[in-house]
Amino acid sequence: MTIRIFPKLEIPQTIAAGPGPGNTDPRILDAFANAGLADHMHGDVLRGMVESKIMLRQLWGTKNVHTFGVAGTGWSGLDTIFSAILPGDTVVAFTNGTFSGIDGLTLRIKAATREELAANALDPKPASVTIIDVPHGQPVTGEIVEAALKEHKPKWAFMAHWETGSGIINDISGFSEACQKYGAMGLVDAVSSLGVEDFAIDDYPGVSAWASCPQKGLCCLPLTYAPVSFRDDYIETLRTNGAYSFVHNPIFEARHWGIIDGQDVEKGTYHRTHSAYAVAAFHESLRLALNEGIDNRAKAYRSHEAVLREAVSLLGCDVTSTMSSLVVLNLPQQLAGREMELVQNCRGRNFGIWPTLSSPVQVRIGLLNLTNAKAVSQIIRLFAQAIEELGGDGKHEEIEALLDRHYGSKDNA
Repeated sequence: MTIRIFPKLEIPQTIAAGPGPGNTDPRILDAFANAGLADHMHGDVLRGMVESKIMLRQLWGTKNVHTFGVAGTGWSGLDTIFSAILPGDTVVAFTNGTFSGIDGLTLRIKAATREELAANALDPKPASVTIIDVPHGQPVTGEIVEAALKEHKPKWAFMAHWETGSGIINDISGFSEACQKYGAMGLVDAVSSLGVEDFAIDDYPGVSAWASCPQKGLCCLPLTYAPVSFRDDYIETLRTNGAYSFVHNPIFEARHWGIIDGQDVEKGTYHRTHSAYAVAAFHESLRLALNEGIDNRAKAYRSHEAVLREAVSLLGCDVTSTMSSLVVLNLPQQLAGREMELVQNCRGRNFGIWPTLSSPVQVRIGLLNLTNAKAVSQIIRLFAQAIEELGGDGKHEEIEALLDRHYGSKDNA
């Protein structure tokens, strides 16, 4: 066999102006790179985990003791909050885009009986699961949740807080209230909202479990820790019924973070091999978020999203999203159908924007960790250039006037 050794892989610096992962703060990268190669049960590593869970509770606005990080991406966090769902459990899931749709598939897999899973292992249709599919680009409203939970009265209910596939914010208040009213245990995908929006999860008592991710609002590398948080009712249900998981069992996971029998303890017990590098990076990302203040961070996202929204609208695009970290748009009519061409052209110059991953195909431009005049101005200018290269009107003079009005002189932007 011929041995092939490829040249060293060099990935250029890019502007990660998509839905995530976002550009990681250099201070987080420094914390990651400069951590010592410590044993995963080393005292400083464990102290870092204890301090991280405390900071995470503050960031998320909760007194939930079972609040910690799951090693991996957001899918790891979501798999953890879904772990208590057993075959035959009744579930109502609200989906309105790519990622809540995948969550819905996960829930169907979890709740399927052996016979239902065997009938269609990759796309089971368990009788106990009801999927309420809201069209792409439309929100899950409190009225929709109310009607479905009133009819089905499930044990579990699920919704994404922010649907990253379409950039739509769903009604978390209406969801929580309906869960309380009809006795459902709410599960929420907060992958895109944590660290971006100013909200406290304890304000939504109908939600029993939350999951987020490290690479969006926290901008903490794709493979560190996915934040999760569980109310006592979820943990009690898990203790009573169990879960078909060791790695993603919240009770086992919590023990490594010094949470045992519902109490914070001085030292956790072994569950998995945690990375000192990842602990250091996660710790630093939480420190930075709390130092900045989630209210200030949320205001910055809203302010800069408004500028980006105005600029792309000036270029003839129709914005359909409601999230503050992501603008989702339709191209001008004369460029419709060329979304992938535009995205690939931008990626070719290390300007990373994304298409939507479900129909209708739209363009997504993100602001994760790019909430400053210089970064937003660069994004707008590059997008205007891409529109012009595709045959549209880049309106460069009008764009510069818009940037001057919002950010001052070109030198400042």
